[in-house]
Amino acid sequence: MDGDRESLGRESLGREGRADVSAEAEAFYTESLKVLKESGIPFLLGGTYALSAYTGITRPTKDIDIFCRGGDFPRILAHFQERGFDTEIEDERWIGKVLHGDLFFDVIFNSAAAINPVNDRWFEEDHRALVCGADVQLIPPTEMVFSKSFVQMRHKYDGPDVAHMILKQHAHIDWKRLLGHMEQYWEVLLMHVLNFRFIYPTERDHIPGWLLQELLDRLNERAKLPVPQTRICRGRLFSREDYRIDVTDWGFADVVGEETKHG
Repeated sequence: MDGDRESLGRESLGREGRADVSAEAEAFYTESLKVLKESGIPFLLGGTYALSAYTGITRPTKDIDIFCRGGDFPRILAHFQERGFDTEIEDERWIGKVLHGDLFFDVIFNSAAAINPVNDRWFEEDHRALVCGADVQLIPPTEMVFSKSFVQMRHKYDGPDVAHMILKQHAHIDWKRLLGHMEQYWEVLLMHVLNFRFIYPTERDHIPGWLLQELLDRLNERAKLPVPQTRICRGRLFSREDYRIDVTDWGFADVVGEETKHG
């Protein structure tokens, strides 16, 4: 199975990632990818361009998403800074930016909730596409699904992206690895599995039967256990802002930390 996925990844060399952007933005992305490749620093492309390469969906985007290991994050920013680009560290826990006027691209090495750091495993498969004239390595389908599963905010929800990735790339997804990534948050995976089954009732076999059964067994076993003693709000893994009131006013503990009391 692993060999099949690697072979399928190599076959993706002819794919192209597209997005609806201005000529100025495309020129900036073209230059940025060229500079990145010349740096020799390993990186993966995610976001709209990767989704387009994997599914054929083309839509507007405000940036490109570059993923790297945490140790390479400062190297990429320094490399661009030395070449006259502006840089900023939006949040040292997971993201920085390279800027050129109003244009920018994100450099990402973790998630906002710090639950899916980019590591060596992300680079082991070879899924590639032509993006803005550059032959780039994409985030593997498994990690694309993993990272997008937790983007559930009032103004940005990646559930449709997860469903489309499963529809178009189910043969490339390592379902055991995906379950391993989401071991502590298996209920989130179950949400997306059920969502996919509802959206595509004729395509349900794209998700292995053993995975659905494993997740349902966990749900049944969990129902037999007592209610936790500490009231927590795990919604903060999806959106810290949308669930802020839960921890500031309603007495729920954050995902990490002590319970917040209110009067």
